[in-house]
Amino acid sequence: MEIEFKATDADLTILEHIEDEPDTTQAGLAEKLGVAVGTVNWHLKRLVEKGYVKVKRAERKKLRYIITPEGLALRARLTVDYIQSSLELYRLVRTRSLKAIADVKAMGYTTVSVEGEGDVAEILKLTSMEQGLNISPDREYPLLKVIGLKIFIEEKE
Repeated sequence: MEIEFKATDADLTILEHIEDEPDTTQAGLAEKLGVAVGTVNWHLKRLVEKGYVKVKRAERKKLRYIITPEGLALRARLTVDYIQSSLELYRLVRTRSLKAIADVKAMGYTTVSVEGEGDVAEILKLTSMEQGLNISPDREYPLLKVIGLKIFIEEKE
């Protein structure tokens, strides 16, 4: 029984890096991915076994990685999948932001505080401003608190 090949984000990063730098090393790939060399080796073996990457000996101890046409097609498919999942995530966060903003406006507020880091908090801030809410660092306003992908409203102190 053959195990189905399930491409990952790491595979996409490896394919992109090989395309940009065919003379890259496994150590260089490991550093780029922030993983152990053994992990990169495992991914490369899978990509080679499936025919997405070929390995040629460039020098005595140096290897050159070449993406096959099948590998280019996989990279394109993975890129599209990544963009689609990113857009789905953006839509989810945007919907949650709009709901929280509508709730705050229904309470009669035009200013909020936002607590949180990262992309979700940035989307919330931009959506708040777009919807006419002012953002203040003061806790005298309701707090829109970002935890993971969720947005909570805490009444003013």
